[in-house]
Amino acid sequence: MKKEFNKILILGSGALKIGEAGEFDYSGSQAIKALKQENIKTVLVNPNIATIQTSEGFADEVYFLPVTPYFIEKIIEKEHPDGILLSFGGQTALNCGVELNRRGILEKYNVAVLGTPVSVIENTEDRKLFAEKLSQIDVKTPKSVAVSSIEQAIKVANDIGFPVMIRIAYALGGLGSGVCVDEKTLSDKANIALSHADQILVEEFLEGWEEVEYEIVQDSVDNCIAVCNMENFDPLGIHTGESIVVAPSQTLTNEEYHSLRETSIRIVRHLGIIGECNVQFALHP
Repeated sequence: MKKEFNKILILGSGALKIGEAGEFDYSGSQAIKALKQENIKTVLVNPNIATIQTSEGFADEVYFLPVTPYFIEKIIEKEHPDGILLSFGGQTALNCGVELNRRGILEKYNVAVLGTPVSVIENTEDRKLFAEKLSQIDVKTPKSVAVSSIEQAIKVANDIGFPVMIRIAYALGGLGSGVCVDEKTLSDKANIALSHADQILVEEFLEGWEEVEYEIVQDSVDNCIAVCNMENFDPLGIHTGESIVVAPSQTLTNEEYHSLRETSIRIVRHLGIIGECNVQFALHP
């Protein structure tokens, strides 16, 4: 029997920073408007008063509280929402949703996750799991190995060959990630990265490759579209937050455009994402 949704909890955009920029305020505002059109009561959690979505007349209830499992559980206990939206608060909301699920809080209060399931969020945020999922549909990823110590990281880097890129899971805007050109740089960056996470990924660095992105939207009944694609002005190695993107792409051939579009849709369908997704590619120049 299909669950009836009368009240939805939305984890809001929070502070504006790399990895959680203004697009989450905009998309969250649109989500609230769409829910109101369906006569569904909305409860918003957003500690940032300087956002559109916290304006009077949007959400029915607004809590200016941190988006953390502790505060969200208290709000759930008080408001008794039927469902929760995790996709409109950037990395903070995603991490919070995963932790709420791990602690059994969502199940305890019978709160359904609307949109992308938590298991899919975990598959996309965990670098190792993500690479494994993509290999199942023959989508190439950089050579990489997950490690949990500096010693392991150095061994893997020597096997792959310097320079290498290190990444951590569940991180904001590249936190703990970076390019390492030798063992000393790797040791220093890995030490910092492992202070944020138990596991890091050491992967080959595709220096100079072009970075291309596709915005994909899929609903719960497998309707999937490519909204647009974007071409980064700078190559890999320059963080997007310190660069610009051009939409639509200007230099891709017709074959490259449609090949990457087809791959993006295949990735989103295979992962089981429901809602909007940004797919990023490294394209050999």
